[in-house]
Amino acid sequence: MSIRILIADDQSLVRTGFRMILDAEPDLDVVGEAVNGREAVDKAKAAKPDVILMDIRMPDLDGIEATRRIVAEGGEEAPKILMLTTFDLNEYVYEALRAGASGFLLKDVPAEQLADGVRVVAAGEALLAPSVTRRLLAEDFQFRFPRLGDALSDLFDPASRASAG
Repeated sequence: MSIRILIADDQSLVRTGFRMILDAEPDLDVVGEAVNGREAVDKAKAAKPDVILMDIRMPDLDGIEATRRIVAEGGEEAPKILMLTTFDLNEYVYEALRAGASGFLLKDVPAEQLADGVRVVAAGEALLAPSVTRRLLAEDFQFRFPRLGDALSDLFDPASRASAG
């Protein structure tokens, strides 16, 4: 049984690229595309996808508000939402997760990781881009355990490792 996917992104070239990557996988099926958040909400009702790839910054209705609406309207049957963005900002991560997203990836993710990410969230698991996970962990430890946080920041920061060696 295929995982049904809706792609919501305001850039045509991005939608086309994602579609090509995902449709090449035998267990993934792109069932629709949306050019803005409002269209994503409408198409989520009509197409009944299992997973929505949702851009954060879109015209008319942004991806975070679209996610809130889709999750609220879908209840237990709502599709899983995998947020995708070029903007690696903590506030986007927090807002996306608060809105009900199951995952957060950056658009520079390799093709196989995009497909695997869709499978992970479709299975009901959570997913964060590795760079986001490292940063959030380092910041959390910095806040909770300042000495340990400094050590983790050094560990996770490639620039500090290069200057130390």
